[in-house]
This record gives sequence, C-alpha cells and structure tokens, in this order.
Amino acid sequence: MQVTRKDVDALNAVITIAIDKADLSPKIDSVLTSYRKRANIPGFRKGNVPMGLIKKQYGAAIKADEANKMLQESLSNYISKEKIALLGNPLPVEREDFDWDADTMLFDFELGLSPSFEVKLKGRKAITHYQITADNETIDKQIERMRSQYGSLHAEDTVAGGVEITAQFTAEGVDNKSTLSIDDIKSKAQKKKLLGAKVGDTIELKTKGLFADDHKLMHVLGVDHDKAHGLSIPVSCTIEEINRRELADMDQEFFDKVMGKDAVKSVSELKEKLMADAERQFATQSDQKMLNDVTESLIDNTKFDLPAAFLKKWMQTSGENPISEDQAAEEYDKAERGIRYQLIEAKLAEQYDLKIDREQVKSFARDMIRGQMAQFGRTDVSDHELDDIAERILGNQDEIKRISDQLMSKKMTDLFRAEANLKAKKVSYEDFVKQAYKS
Repeated sequence: MQVTRKDVDALNAVITIAIDKADLSPKIDSVLTSYRKRANIPGFRKGNVPMGLIKKQYGAAIKADEANKMLQESLSNYISKEKIALLGNPLPVEREDFDWDADTMLFDFELGLSPSFEVKLKGRKAITHYQITADNETIDKQIERMRSQYGSLHAEDTVAGGVEITAQFTAEGVDNKSTLSIDDIKSKAQKKKLLGAKVGDTIELKTKGLFADDHKLMHVLGVDHDKAHGLSIPVSCTIEEINRRELADMDQEFFDKVMGKDAVKSVSELKEKLMADAERQFATQSDQKMLNDVTESLIDNTKFDLPAAFLKKWMQTSGENPISEDQAAEEYDKAERGIRYQLIEAKLAEQYDLKIDREQVKSFARDMIRGQMAQFGRTDVSDHELDDIAERILGNQDEIKRISDQLMSKKMTDLFRAEANLKAKKVSYEDFVKQAYKS
C-alpha cells in the first residue's frame, strides 16, 4: 500500500492511497471463511455452504468494508506521521474510472490544511481594560435593598407614595398576580389613578409607558419578553394588599442575616465587606469584557486565508443530515470568525506553552464546586467530598470539554492581562455599563 500527497495550493492537498489486490484479498478471504462457517442458507448444512455462493452474496460488501478499514488506518497513520494540521476531516473523491477488480485500486482524499500565520498580542491600538470601582452611592443603594428585603411589612388602608401593592392584573391574554412598589410607576397619570385607592378597588391602567423599563412590565403582567416591549393595552388592576415596608434596623441581627454570624459588627465593616465583594464581581465583568475585546481585535488583525471552498464542502456532509451548498455557505459565514479564533487560540497556546491536563481540569472543577457550594452556605466541604463530586462530573466527556474550555478561557484572560496592549481606565459601575456597552 502506497500513500502519496499532492499539494494543490498552500491550503488544499490531495492524498492518494494505492491498495493492491494482493494485499486486500487475504483479508477478504478471511472474512468470507468466517461468514461461511456461520451462514444459515436453506438447502445447506451450517458450515457447508459453497464458497462461491458466499462470495456472490457477501463478496462486494466485504471488499468495500475491508478496503475502507485499510484506508482509514493508512490515512490516519500518514497524517499523524507527517504531522499534517487539518481543518475538518479528509473528504473522499469519487473516481469515474474506478474499478474494484483492478490489480491496484486508487483512492483520493481532499484535505483542508491549517494556514501558517503569526499572532501578535501587542497590537498598535491599546484596548481598554476597565477598573471598576464600587463607590459609596452604589454600596448605600445595595444596603438599602438589603434593609428593604429584611424589613417588615405594615398594612395600609390606602395607596400612597412609598407603599407596595399586591394586585391581580387582567386583560386579554393577561391574568397575573404581582407585587410592585407604587414608586416603580413612571407615568404620572397612571400613578395618580392608584393614589388613594383601597383594597378591593379595580383601576384600569394603560400599559404604554407605565414603567421606565418594559422588562418590569413583563414581570408584572406575566407576559413574555417580545410581547412586553411596546405593549399598549388597557389592563385591570384589582388591589388585594397595600403594605408599607419598614427598613430593617442596622443592628447585629441584620448584619448576621446578610453576612453570616458575626462576620461584621458595624456599618463601616459591612460597607468594607460589600465594597470588596462588589469589586471582585466587577473585576470578573471587567476581565470578561477585556477578553471579548482582545479576542475580537485578534480576529480582525491576524490576517490569514482559510480553505473556504473545502470547509463549505465538508460542512455539507459533517452533520447528522447532509445539507445543500447554500446552507453550507450560510453555516460557514456564521462559523468563520469562530474558526479563526480557534486557530489563533491554538497558536497562542503553543506559543506561550499553555497546556491543560486532567489534573488541572480536576483542580479547576474542584474550585468551581467549592465556590458554588459556598453560595448556598456550604463552606465546610471536605477535600474528599470535593474529589468525589469532581470525579463524577469528569466521568462525562461533555463536562470535561465544557470545563476544559472554561479553564482555557481563564488561561487566555491571564495571558491577555499580562501580554496584550491594554490601557487601564477607572470607572464606576454605572459608567462601565454606559461606556463598555454604549447604553
């Protein structure tokens, strides 16, 4: 068996594998003999079916199957030995003059080759790495929300400023019970209708402009996202409860409820703890934004060609069901930037020796599990328990891939933070949202 390679261009090649009948025949005869021993054909005792009949019935299929086994083994060994970096999988090429009875059979395979390129992390244009600070106003608002959450409710006779109402909202396609603060209502005209109302009263409200954010309308009416946006209908609001929420006192009982037993013992300690927690969360958001921005910059500024025609052809047959040329072209357009980044990431991993092994994945999984359990108050998890949970998770190949991808993302974030051309910019969280996402 002989394997030859012909380069069409820098990104495409054809491999030809020659299989001699003399090499294939012994394998076919061995399988046919096995079939003959097991064949149950009416009129013949088991094991005594004429070989000519076995060949006639099974010969062609066995020849194709054994040839395919030889081809796959030979192709895999050649690609591995020659260290050929592929995109997609080899595609068999049909030969119009192919002859299964020839002394030497030739099989062609198209290859899409990975491009050769360099990645430069320090681009000309610096990328903003936001340093989000938690200001006193943000922390004060967070404390107020906590005090409201752990505060007490006192029934009121009539709707007035600052109260919460629980009401049944009904209209065509709407039947939902919800609680909201009267101060959440943006429309002065609609708020005026509610002020002074009592339990049992039904007030007709207009949904258009009722709240500053239509997402609030979505939750109050119990409708889906698309329906809530721009919804303009009359809705009946039947009041069932009117309550005024008294904020919780900032005493040790409150501190213990929100932060854990004796974790903080004063308002200043609470603010310091909340400030530190907030800035850790902000750092995660900032790093994610930086990772996305550096990724997009690398894709835009790292120039190389792809074997596009080959990849579109490969996409036609790579899924569970074949797709048309037009569908494959559409899929390629959607996937192209992702393919480019996969190649860039692999190049960076090689360049900076970013390796991932099973122990690293297990350690990363343990840290994730520990963090998730801490969110539910479990801070006493033993190493043995963490190991057991991690091993169960890593018994699933899909989970291994998911966690490995997250670990590589973290390694890339660390790499970009250290090596990319970044400029730090301190902002409040509110300004971060406005500047980073142009809101």
